[in-house]
Amino acid sequence: MSGRLDGRVAVVVGGGQTPGETIGNGRATAITFAREGAKVVVVDRDLGSAEETVAMIRDAGGEAMAHAADITDRESCASIPTVATSSYGGIDILHNNVGIGTDDAPAVHVDEDAWQRIFDVNLSAMWRTCKVVIPVMRDAGHGSIINISSIASICSTNTAAYQISKAGVNALTQHLAMGGARHGIRVNAVLPGLMNTPMAIEGISAARHIAKEQLIAERDASVPLGKRMGTAWDVANAALFLASDEAGFITGVLLPVDGGQSVRRG
Repeated sequence: MSGRLDGRVAVVVGGGQTPGETIGNGRATAITFAREGAKVVVVDRDLGSAEETVAMIRDAGGEAMAHAADITDRESCASIPTVATSSYGGIDILHNNVGIGTDDAPAVHVDEDAWQRIFDVNLSAMWRTCKVVIPVMRDAGHGSIINISSIASICSTNTAAYQISKAGVNALTQHLAMGGARHGIRVNAVLPGLMNTPMAIEGISAARHIAKEQLIAERDASVPLGKRMGTAWDVANAALFLASDEAGFITGVLLPVDGGQSVRRG
């Protein structure tokens, strides 16, 4: 460990993952934070998946605990700071990683129930976790919040609810950054591009009824930098920087981690 997060308590919401051959963004981030010295509260709706992440952290010599919470439920969400403060004494870092795009479509075709569900998970739930954790950070006089958005929030896509909800995450991030600055709380967002993660590859290949190898080849080919997708470790390393003292003068930033995809034109 290089100790960039020594003595910190980090809550990683969405720290389990969808089953698959690779590692997901939340799990990679939880492991990375622990590797750098943080005590990690791994929060996930699926307790078993959170416990798998905790086992990986402990096997590597880190410290972590699992907590089951459904952040679309107000009372369940409110349990997160209670558990973190009672177990580890506070919260220094909040990493919001939960997001879905199930049954999305262009605006005139997306079903209203799908629209509401995507917004509740992607945006409202993130607002809920920030709302319950920020008072703990205010009392401490410091904190770092990292929200996982997407380059879909700043690019044209055919998935209306996902795109617009993630644009809302960007606005929420900047709103909270301004409100939190006087309390020593920094709030930033990471905007991943095409990533080789279980949720992306297993989920999209199943939805499109194509082989994973075909999907991977298509996605790799569309990335300007190196013609390959990123990995969850790329997202985790960006989050680590934003959580650390190295980013102590950075707040309200929307950081693309996308191999240049969001700046390509034509």
